[in-house]
Amino acid sequence: MKLTNMPEGVMDWFTTPATTVPGASGAANTRARQIGDVQLRVVEYAPGYLADHWCSKGHVIYVIAGELTIEHQTEHPACELATGMSWHVGDDQVPAHRVRSERGATVFILD
Repeated sequence: MKLTNMPEGVMDWFTTPATTVPGASGAANTRARQIGDVQLRVVEYAPGYLADHWCSKGHVIYVIAGELTIEHQTEHPACELATGMSWHVGDDQVPAHRVRSERGATVFILD
């Protein structure tokens, strides 16, 4: 990863406006900032959340609180994440993935 066009800065995530994004089930409250080519997000997945799409974009996900599952479009095993764990994948990796959270989770995502 090259972090170009990213000046030093501080973000107060509590004052960053949240957007509610519906999933196939449940919803996610997302606070996002775009800095150059990098997007930073704090996402709060409601209990019962399931993403409404498969994704092939690269991410680094850190679980601040709760639990979530990274599901794969193929028979590839799911990744179970809990507080303090992270998951990462590069752009255009196979298989595509999506998020499910049965109990809810708050995560920090860099992509």
